[in-house]
Amino acid sequence: MEFRYGIIFLILIVISGRCISQKKAVNRQPNIIIFLADDLGYGDLACYGNPIIKTPNIDQLAKEGVLLTDCHSGAPICSPARAALLTGRNPYRLGFYYLANAKSFMKSKEITIPEMLKKKGYQTCFFGKWHVSILEKNKVNQPGPSEQGFDYWMGTSHNAFDGPANTKDFIKNGVPVGQVKGWYCDVIVDEADKWLTEKRDKNKPFFLYIASHEPHTPISPPKEYSDMYDNSTVDSLEKTINYGHVERTKRNISRNKKEYYGTVTQLDNAFGRLMKTIDQLGLKGNTLVFFTSDNGPEDPVSFDESRGKWDDPIRDKCFGTPGIYRGMKRYVYEGGHRVPGIARFPGAIAKGSYSDKLFDGTDLFPTICKLINIPLPEGVHYDGTANFNAFLNKKTKRTEPAVWFYPNWEDTYFRLPEMEIRSGDYALIGWLPPKPDSMKLNDWFFKYGPVKYELYNLKNDPGQQDDLAGEKPEIVNSLSGTMAKLWKEMRDEGRQNKQ
Repeated sequence: MEFRYGIIFLILIVISGRCISQKKAVNRQPNIIIFLADDLGYGDLACYGNPIIKTPNIDQLAKEGVLLTDCHSGAPICSPARAALLTGRNPYRLGFYYLANAKSFMKSKEITIPEMLKKKGYQTCFFGKWHVSILEKNKVNQPGPSEQGFDYWMGTSHNAFDGPANTKDFIKNGVPVGQVKGWYCDVIVDEADKWLTEKRDKNKPFFLYIASHEPHTPISPPKEYSDMYDNSTVDSLEKTINYGHVERTKRNISRNKKEYYGTVTQLDNAFGRLMKTIDQLGLKGNTLVFFTSDNGPEDPVSFDESRGKWDDPIRDKCFGTPGIYRGMKRYVYEGGHRVPGIARFPGAIAKGSYSDKLFDGTDLFPTICKLINIPLPEGVHYDGTANFNAFLNKKTKRTEPAVWFYPNWEDTYFRLPEMEIRSGDYALIGWLPPKPDSMKLNDWFFKYGPVKYELYNLKNDPGQQDDLAGEKPEIVNSLSGTMAKLWKEMRDEGRQNKQ
């Protein structure tokens, strides 16, 4: 009997020790990595059903974490989406109606993820495409990564237009570094590996934000990657790919597809090297990794877009796909902002799981703050929701519906709807009235609200082909009022922020 009680006592001690150990592990501040691809479509990865492109490393991340099927960027175009990710606010509130330039940039007063994490002792690091302000101080004096909370960084203001290999545009901690040998995604991962291995304080948690140029144009991968897709099987499979129900150029550009596919595989390889470093350093168990894209895939210039007045030959290499969804980059239909979203956090997120719960780019800021137990700043309107539940396939009640607005630019206003709002299974699309020829674009933009609507049930019609607006006026009336309110509120707040 005494022997039996002794065994029970020992078991209780072991269990108690394990519980204490697990509690300590949970209480440790987790490292956080955000890896942002550029123009990567929802359907571009093998784990999202692409029958052509090989992406074993990103697929492995999905096997070790959760794959989100209703993940969205904060906007259907670059700069606004990146600003939304960093701030938790709809980009229209920030004055981002299109791309960052000399007059439009993220102001210093905006509070970012790294600024919040530094309050909890985090080291913060950024590598890659910045694109929410101009980094070259000799051109303009705008806040860059240093002013927005990053301790260490190396990046470019925008795309690697002189690359993607051997670009000359990199700036490190505010200082131009000249030409850097290697392809963009490889360069920034090499820098990240070096920082993780040699430069960071290993006694502190870290936040690492990596934003690749790939697969944005210009597209030109190493030959060994494009050669992988230069065969008749790929030629046949490409004919089955859906390009968002968007008309493509009538010129024969099929020879270019191997370069796009090769670029995505090159990106996957770079991501895999980063994950290998994380594993080798013993960081995997206490690191949240989130992989996503800044918007839907780019498409070649069509007559509808250019009206036959201009062309952009480098876009002829764009063979990205939104999968079953409608729209491409710039479109507020689902394909313009529904993007890959994969999260891994061992012990907290189930391996090989799936989630169909909506997660928006604006959700990252409040989700990370809640995870680290940081209260949101007072007096700031956040459009995102603390939404770790989406990683667990559990529903989170949003304070207001998710909404996406179009890029206010000359080649979009006359051909695309201006906004989408989501509520449950329904997506409402809104159109502004036609712009009078005599009215300037911005005058029209600030004067009018939505006047025409399309309604889609995404559960039954994910490709948004069957407009239900005429059949369900009660849903249109309910959602259109919220849409108009958010449109005016966000657009007008952004106007103040631009001044």
